[in-house]
Amino acid sequence: MSTIDEELIEDFIGSDDEVIDEGRRQYEHFRFEVDKGQGALRIDKYLVNVMPSVSRNRIQEAADAGGIVVNGMPVKCSYKVKPEDSISVMLDYPRVECEIVPQDIPIDIVYEDEDIIVVNKQPGLVVHPGYGNYDGTLLNAIAWHLRDNPNFDANDSSMGLVHRIDKDTSGLLLIAKTPEAKTHLGLQFYNKTTYRRYQAVVWGIVKDDEGTIRGDLGRDPNDRLRFIVFPEGENPVAKHAVTHYKVLERLTYVTLVECRLETGRTHQIRVHMKHIGHTLFNDERYGGNLILKGVNSIRYKLFVKNCFAACPRQALHAKSLGFVHPRTGEQMMFNSELPPDMQDLIERWRGYSDVLSR
Repeated sequence: MSTIDEELIEDFIGSDDEVIDEGRRQYEHFRFEVDKGQGALRIDKYLVNVMPSVSRNRIQEAADAGGIVVNGMPVKCSYKVKPEDSISVMLDYPRVECEIVPQDIPIDIVYEDEDIIVVNKQPGLVVHPGYGNYDGTLLNAIAWHLRDNPNFDANDSSMGLVHRIDKDTSGLLLIAKTPEAKTHLGLQFYNKTTYRRYQAVVWGIVKDDEGTIRGDLGRDPNDRLRFIVFPEGENPVAKHAVTHYKVLERLTYVTLVECRLETGRTHQIRVHMKHIGHTLFNDERYGGNLILKGVNSIRYKLFVKNCFAACPRQALHAKSLGFVHPRTGEQMMFNSELPPDMQDLIERWRGYSDVLSR
């Protein structure tokens, strides 16, 4: 699904006193296909949930200008979306695609054959180009790596990334080198038959040794760059999400946990763990970059500050990945070591816990 930037909407609707030419030519920039299970919902409310950088007022203005089209016909904001509606956002100028150009960026390839590549992504590397990150991404690196492969086109969405992880999350990612491989692997992710294990350091001592978190994920109406948990069925555009967790180590004021994804939603582990009161350590977007647990002493605050410096991102790593090979049918399983920043972070907390236990 595409996302849309508010500046593009502003370019489209112009200033308040600009005359809109009804005979102008328009170009489709974004398209959304409404899910089969979608309930009746005003289109402005629907779009504000799927376009994270655009206010509802901007969507309403765009609709008034004829730029929101459903099944080929312009609609107003009062229109209620129906299952399988095709929604287009039309602008006055052709879309400028963000071309993925080959760039020599170091990446850790842990496995490769004629169909797939498994990469152990370093933290801080954006996975794919988007607004504000037009190059320097993992896909640019893959385009460079496969620059001599005549059958691979990094700009062809029928191949390439099979799934994604956040910029500051490290760990294993799967890339399909052929359309057939991507289709086969995509079905495995859709049918929840893949094996995915993450490790995370979270604030607080997780009480239960293991558990399951269930809760629909949707955008936070107060900050649409964040997600929150909604009760099941309450928000018609929120996505069903399930995370299973297990405690690996308790370290005084933080806990090392393993998370198994049953579904794969944006920010799923980050939001689910926050929902049960255990925000990921140093997760700035969700408040984990504050001291959420511990004692009120200068020495402790300095210790946590040094921990933040040691692991300057959310402490989350995609450690294990399993799937069936799209050509051979073989069960593939990959594991990766925690990156140095998370290892350093955990060792610091172990040392702190040892001192307190003496």
